[in-house]
Amino acid sequence: MNELELKYGCNPNQKPSRIFMENGADLPIEVLNGKPGYINFLDAFNSWQLVSELKAATGLPAAASFKHVSPAGAAVATELSDTLKKIYFVDDLELSPIASAYAKARGADRMSSYGDWAALSDVCDKETALILKREVSDGIIAPGYTDEALEILKSKRRGTYNIVKIDPNYVPAAIEHKQVYGVTFEQGRNSLKIDEELLKNFPTDNKTFTDEAKRDLIIALITLKYTQSNSVCYAKDGQAIGVGAGQQSRIHCTRLAGNKADIWYLRQNPKVMALPFKEDIRRPDRDNTIDVYISDDYEDVLADGIWEQFFTEKPEPLTREEKKEWLKTFSGVSLGSDAFFPFGDNIERAHRSGVEFIAQPGGSIRDDNVIEVCNKYNIAMAFTGIRLFHH
Repeated sequence: MNELELKYGCNPNQKPSRIFMENGADLPIEVLNGKPGYINFLDAFNSWQLVSELKAATGLPAAASFKHVSPAGAAVATELSDTLKKIYFVDDLELSPIASAYAKARGADRMSSYGDWAALSDVCDKETALILKREVSDGIIAPGYTDEALEILKSKRRGTYNIVKIDPNYVPAAIEHKQVYGVTFEQGRNSLKIDEELLKNFPTDNKTFTDEAKRDLIIALITLKYTQSNSVCYAKDGQAIGVGAGQQSRIHCTRLAGNKADIWYLRQNPKVMALPFKEDIRRPDRDNTIDVYISDDYEDVLADGIWEQFFTEKPEPLTREEKKEWLKTFSGVSLGSDAFFPFGDNIERAHRSGVEFIAQPGGSIRDDNVIEVCNKYNIAMAFTGIRLFHH
């Protein structure tokens, strides 16, 4: 099949809409169920590139959770701690390697992953399908599906869940085109290989990256390659834990992604993990309640007459002081940036979210200031020399 007609483009008024191969070849995908739309396919193709590159770079099964053409989460398969299983709400499930990767990608920022597009580097198995079955998700792309997984996924959304199979051997053309306002843009495809070879130029006093840090920095950089710029990514434990996408200011990227990383860590606080939720609370309502409980607006879910909707008994608030003390124990975080840091304020903010390892292009006239702040906190930083803008 050379082309596929779509219901409409980015918005319902944008018609006609289709995806097709200009060279007359067959599309590299097969729609096994549902009717994916224009934005669905943008998410599908970008997320597939991300997970396939993660798998190639790390040798581990990889997964991503995409929303609005940027990743909400990305991860490789590692064994989950009991704490992470609980905060990702998969402690009642058996987890295969690819299922654990998706549980991490989906669980890092559950608010942003609501209604996501899922991508898997490996064949989707029953264990991964069972995670997706109970989550609000728009669709999935993978190189294949077991019969059991396909049957489970086809039952989602009253049989309309979008399931796309991609040819893992497909190689896109080296030159890509895009039209804006009737004008065609042409550029070479960004086929830059991201691996440990980029992590060798250390301008800081601390020049030591742990093996885990190298893995996490590669995850951060590949995630940034498919995130709308400007962007910054925090990573830990084999996964992105905070993605700041599409901000005009670098410090706003760093703050946004850092705030998300803080929320990821605060969700592991014993008070949050022990919240006495009602058994019949909907998953999205529970996620939203946790998000508000962690914030300074906790009274919105703890006020009398309101908490009864969510909890079996009224929880004690997680005070600002308690949050501050808990975040002081945050450590071992890696941070990647898609372009250079222009000022040391980015490092100051990153340090507050446990960042100990950084990879960024370098090349700012204020590199000395950035290096100075890294040395102040004994942060190891590598200059990669490469920029990862994505639009």
